[in-house]
Amino acid sequence: MAKSVNATRVEVHIADDKYVLKADLPAEYIKSLAKEVDDRIDELITRNPRLPLHKAAVLTAINLADELAKLQESYDSLVQLIERDETA
Repeated sequence: MAKSVNATRVEVHIADDKYVLKADLPAEYIKSLAKEVDDRIDELITRNPRLPLHKAAVLTAINLADELAKLQESYDSLVQLIERDETA
């Protein structure tokens, strides 16, 4: 991946660990993503207090990947409907 001259550098906290993230995105957006991940990990650990952090992180990643796949499927279906309407 090429280094960007305009990369934003943001310090975030996820599961009580500090991370410095760099991306070509606004700082507030990066922070909101980190907060979402942190909240989801916290929710899993609250519901399952004996769940180790690394497993909570993996389950959070699986849950997010599932949501993404479902949203992509919905998006693809909508695009197909729109394309069908445009050709009709």
